[in-house]
Amino acid sequence: MDSSFKPKPLLNKSELRQIKRSKTRVEGKKVITDDVKKLKSLKVTPELSFQESIDYYKEPIWIEYYIPKESRFAFETKYLFILLVDPKITEETCDLARKEAKEKGEIVDIFAYMESHPDSIRLIEDSYHSTMSMHETIHHIYRNYKETGATEDLKTACYLTEALLKYEPTIAGLTYFRDYSIYNLNFWIRTLNRLKIDFALEDATVSLLIKRRNEIWELENREEDEDFDLLAALFFEQAFPNRGAGELSSDDMLLFE
Repeated sequence: MDSSFKPKPLLNKSELRQIKRSKTRVEGKKVITDDVKKLKSLKVTPELSFQESIDYYKEPIWIEYYIPKESRFAFETKYLFILLVDPKITEETCDLARKEAKEKGEIVDIFAYMESHPDSIRLIEDSYHSTMSMHETIHHIYRNYKETGATEDLKTACYLTEALLKYEPTIAGLTYFRDYSIYNLNFWIRTLNRLKIDFALEDATVSLLIKRRNEIWELENREEDEDFDLLAALFFEQAFPNRGAGELSSDDMLLFE
C-alpha cells in the first residue's frame, strides 16, 4: 500500500462540526449536551405521510440530557429518517440489468440473470463463488414472495443483501451489475416499510445511507435540515464513539472542555 495513503475518516468535516456544536462525545468520553431546549424540540418523527415514509430508512436515536432543576438525566427516543438514494442509471452495459429491474419494479436477481444469460455464468461464478449461496437464497425468497405473497423471509433477504455490500466491487459486478447491492438494499427497505415489517440495519450500513443522502444534499444544494444534522451527529456518536476524533485540532478540543 502507498505510504502516502490516508483512509477517509468516517466523519466528514460537516459531521464533526455538528458533533462539536451539540457537544456530544469526543474520544469516547461522554459530554453532556447543554442545549436541552433544542433536543426536546426535535420531532419524534418528521411530518411524512405513510406513502412518503416508504422512501426512508428509520433509525432510532437515544437522546440523553440533563435537567438541572430536577438534578436528573432524561432519556428520549427520536427517529432519524434517512432518504433512500438510488444509484444513477446510465446506458453503459454494467447498468443494463439494473435498468431493466427498475423498470419492472424488481430486484437485480443475479441467480436468475445467470439462467437467462448463460454466457455470463463463468464470470459470475468466479466473482461470487463464496457468496453464491446467499444469492440463491435471495432468489428463492424473492420468487416465493412474488408467487405467493409470503413475507416471513423478506427480512432475511434484506439482511443477506446488506451482507453482500461487503463483497463489492467484483469483476462481475463492475461488468454486469454496477451498484446492484445498494439498489437491492433500497428495494428491500421500501418493501419492508410498505408491509410495516420492523427491521434494523447495521451501524455501518446506516452510515452509508446517511452519506449517500448527504451527497445528494450537497450536489443539489438542498436546504439544510438542522434536525436531521443533529440526529445524524448523535447517531455517529452512539455508533462510532472513537471515530473521527483524529480530525479535530487542538483548538477544536477546547470546545469540549
